[in-house]
Amino acid sequence: MSSVIASTRFSVLDRSRTREGHPASEALRDTVRLAQDLERLGYHRFWVSEHHGVPGVAGSAPTVLAAAVAAATRTIRVGTGGVMLPNHQPLVVAEQFGVLESLFPGRVDMGLGRSVGFTDGVRRALGRDKDVADDFAAQLDELLGWFRGTSPTGVRARPAEGLAVPPFVLAMGEGATIAARAGLPMVIGDLRNREKMRRGVDHYRETFRPSVWAREPYVVISGTVSVAGTPEEARRLLLPEAWSMAYSRTHGTFPPLPPAGRVETSAMTERERGFYEAGLTGHLAGTEDQVAHELETVLKETAADEVLVTTSTYDREALLDSYRRLARVAGLAAARPPHPSSQDR
Repeated sequence: MSSVIASTRFSVLDRSRTREGHPASEALRDTVRLAQDLERLGYHRFWVSEHHGVPGVAGSAPTVLAAAVAAATRTIRVGTGGVMLPNHQPLVVAEQFGVLESLFPGRVDMGLGRSVGFTDGVRRALGRDKDVADDFAAQLDELLGWFRGTSPTGVRARPAEGLAVPPFVLAMGEGATIAARAGLPMVIGDLRNREKMRRGVDHYRETFRPSVWAREPYVVISGTVSVAGTPEEARRLLLPEAWSMAYSRTHGTFPPLPPAGRVETSAMTERERGFYEAGLTGHLAGTEDQVAHELETVLKETAADEVLVTTSTYDREALLDSYRRLARVAGLAAARPPHPSSQDR
């Protein structure tokens, strides 16, 4: 196994994707079961996401789902990828993570994003405008202040105040700059645009300011990784998500994942086919040897500390097999010492 892969942490973000013919409640239970399986395989952390009013995603309340995941596991770190801070009052977010950290001490991560609602209708329902994301840096500062007890309001965030819940910034657009200025770990994607990812990572490292939360830069690269016995099987895992994304781009709604077999026989317009084929490119997909080679390349390019895998597909057994194979590629079964620069994360 490559030394660069062996020195890298591997984690998973599961978006609780719904599947055709299966209720949303099953998608949430699938997420909890997957966390249990990945804990046994030795993955470092397991995160859940926040989406509102999206037919294809069941995870609308990430701190609630994170609590269920943490209660069903024992050792894997649990968190959010992420809580979309512009959708919430920072005090409430601090309180929620304070409760999580109090219940599951030393296992909780606070991944934070700056996106707002998926559609205008969702944003209206949330009482948020698009431009609220422009205040993300100030919202982030306010949130962290609740943990440090520095709010000028005189209000105390309980039980958050005094707790050390590691914060991560999901870097999209200006996120890398915000993460660097705040001195926070950064999660950046996706693997399909390596050059853009490298620029974001370089900018983050060049402008990073040490803080009480992180003494030095910490980079998590995020994207889809599909591993199977053959390249064809690995590519087949990608079909449901690629089709769903293409459908959302051409119909304005994000549907549940269909079986790969139905995707293979689906008629598509030229425009749909273009989005679909684009959705299949740039991911890390193939056999264990092929993925190991690609992983080594991207890790050398970015010098990332961690890989956050975001794969979704209809076939849950095939998905688990992919994660099992990736665990072998990463050598997760062997005990490894903690990362020297991030003992507290």
